[in-house]
Amino acid sequence: MNRCVIGLQWGDEGKGKVVDILAEDSDIVVRYNGGSNAGHTVVVDNVKFALHLLPSGAVRPQTICVITNAVVVDPEVLIGEIDALAQKGITLKNRLFISENAHLVLDYHKKEDQLQEESLGKKKIGTTIRGIGPCNADKMGRSCCIRMSDLRDLNELESKLRTIVEYKNKFFVSVFNAGPIDAGAIFEKCKSFAVKLLPFTLDTTEYLHDCLVQGKSILFEGAQGTMLDIDHGTFPFVTSANVSGLGMPAGSGVPAKMVDEFIGVAKCYTTRVGAGPFPTELDNEIGQLIRDRGHEYGTTTGRPRRCGWFDAVVASYSVAIGGIDTVALLHLDTLTGIDELKVCIAYEIDGSQTAFFPANIARLAKARCIYQTLAGWKEDITQVKDFDRLPLNAQNYVAFLEKCLKKPVTMIGVGPNRTQTIIRR
Repeated sequence: MNRCVIGLQWGDEGKGKVVDILAEDSDIVVRYNGGSNAGHTVVVDNVKFALHLLPSGAVRPQTICVITNAVVVDPEVLIGEIDALAQKGITLKNRLFISENAHLVLDYHKKEDQLQEESLGKKKIGTTIRGIGPCNADKMGRSCCIRMSDLRDLNELESKLRTIVEYKNKFFVSVFNAGPIDAGAIFEKCKSFAVKLLPFTLDTTEYLHDCLVQGKSILFEGAQGTMLDIDHGTFPFVTSANVSGLGMPAGSGVPAKMVDEFIGVAKCYTTRVGAGPFPTELDNEIGQLIRDRGHEYGTTTGRPRRCGWFDAVVASYSVAIGGIDTVALLHLDTLTGIDELKVCIAYEIDGSQTAFFPANIARLAKARCIYQTLAGWKEDITQVKDFDRLPLNAQNYVAFLEKCLKKPVTMIGVGPNRTQTIIRR
C-alpha cells in the first residue's frame, strides 16, 4: 500500500510522528519537497529526534529513505543529521538515496535570504533564513544552479561556482551594500560534500518506479503544510514550493494515482510561525496556555508559534485541494483543562458567509470567524489507547471536527511518543 502524508494547516502539525508510525508498515519513506526549513520531530522511548531533511522513517533501522528532486538540500544540515543518527547507533548506509537532480542550498543563498528579509523591515515575510527561497528562485531561473550531480565533476563545479558567485557578489554589493563572498571557500566545502554525499546519490525517480513494479510499499512524506503552498496558500506569506498534496507528483516523479491513501495531518487547534494572516489566532492567555502545553516552539528556529482555535475552514480547504482520504488529529491532550473550546466553522466577508477558504489575503483580511463552542474536559488522556475510553467531551470534539472535515479521523495523538496514539480504522 502506498500512502502520502500532508499537513493541513501552516506546518508543524505533527507529520513526523505520523510518518514514523506508518513507516513500520512501509518499505520506503520518501521526502519529496521543502528543505531544511522544515522540522519534523519524532520521539522514541523518550528520545527526541529532530529531523530537517532526512525522512522521518530514518529512525527505523530497516526503512529505506529517499530524498527526491524537489527537495532543496543543504549539504551541511544533511551531513549533520546523518552523523547525529550514527552517533546514536542508527546508520543510513545502503538505505539512504538522494536525487542527483536535487538542488543544493549554499552559503550565498543563506546570505541572500538574510539580506532580503532585513531590507523589508516590518514587511518581511518571516522566512527561516535557511536560503530556501533564494535556492528555489535560482532553480526557476536555471542559470545559477548547483545540483547534487554537479558534485561529480569538481573541475566543472569550480568553474560554475566562480561564475555564480561573481554574479551574486555584484547583486550583494550594488543592491544591499554588503560585502562579497568567497567562491573558493564555497568550493572547498563542496569538495567535502562530494565525498560524504555522492555515495548516496542516484536517479530517485527511476528507483521509485522500479520499487513500484516490485510491489514495495512507499510512504510519501510532505514538508510544511498546505497553507504554505506557493500557489494555494496565504501568498506571499508562504514557502517557495508546492507543499500541498498537489506537489507530490512533481516532487517525486510518481503519479498521484499510484498513491492508495492521502492522509491529512492537523493539530486539534491551529498554529503558524512567522508573519501572515491567521484568522483564529489567540493573542491572550489561552493562546499562551496552548503554546506552553503543546511546546509550540519551532523545531527549526526555536521561535514561539502563534496559536489559535481549530480553523475548519482552513483544514477543509486543505482536504479538498489535497484529495485527502483520512485525517490524523494530533495534540488532543494539549486542550485538556480548557473549559470551552471553539471551532471556526465559517467566515463572514463583506456581509456574506463562506466555508471555503479565500486564499487571496486581501479578502482574508476582511474575514470574521464564525465559531461553534464545545465543552472541554479535565481528565488526563495521555495514556488512553481506545477512543471509547476518552472523556465524552473529548470524543464529541473529535466527532465534531470529523463532521466539519467530512473525512474519517483514523489517528488521534494524545502525547508526543509514538505509543501515545489512538488508531481508529
